[in-house]
Amino acid sequence: MAISMGGAEDGPMSDINTTPLVDVMLVLLIIFLITIPVVLETVDLRLPDVAFEPTTTKPDNVLLSVRTPDSNGDGVPDGSGECQVFWGNTPIDSTQLLEKGQKKLKDLLEAIGGVENITDENFPEVHIRGDVATPYKCIGGVIYTMQYAGFQKIGFISQPTGAAALRARD
Repeated sequence: MAISMGGAEDGPMSDINTTPLVDVMLVLLIIFLITIPVVLETVDLRLPDVAFEPTTTKPDNVLLSVRTPDSNGDGVPDGSGECQVFWGNTPIDSTQLLEKGQKKLKDLLEAIGGVENITDENFPEVHIRGDVATPYKCIGGVIYTMQYAGFQKIGFISQPTGAAALRARD
């Protein structure tokens, strides 16, 4: 701490005591040195680049489309919370989705001769096309229902954008 004893003049002291300012700055520096490594710590991941991966379609695959209705006619879903699911082009509800999925797998097992004959090549996949404005609860419900029905591979179909669409066409 700095102490100034009055010198020749006995008037008021006009010097600013910077010691509290320096103390506060040191405390802030220590706080930042401790918190920045915590904030910047991440898990090293190498995410897959799937922009150019072609989709292999088999005749047994299930193509589902999920959207929310547009009641206003303005092209924007109204957010009413109602989910529409289509098996191919046929609208179905969640009960029908479960029954149809279970029936498809049961018919497949009968056709190939039992569970012991299942391979990656003959087991159907579920391909979901979800509208960009569809809430996650709609798509998540379809995923859960199809997993409950017995499907193991569920994927998403997306529209490539920009340069990716041009390269995919070539």
